[in-house]
Amino acid sequence: MATGAGLIAIAAALAICISTIAPGLGQGIAAGKALEGMARQPEAAGEIRTSMILALAFMEALTIYGLLIAFMLLGKF
Repeated sequence: MATGAGLIAIAAALAICISTIAPGLGQGIAAGKALEGMARQPEAAGEIRTSMILALAFMEALTIYGLLIAFMLLGKF
């Protein structure tokens, strides 16, 4: 049984790891590109900001799903 519990713990750690690294990188790139776009076209800053916030919310949802999966896996201990 200890082997199964160890594999579940590794799966939970991987779920958290993958679901936080990828959206974190994506959020950094999206924010950088949005700021670059606002600097080039200040008149479009409002639309760019709205789109960026929506995109960041979707990326953050991926992280929360990974956390939920990790909690579900750890609940099997």
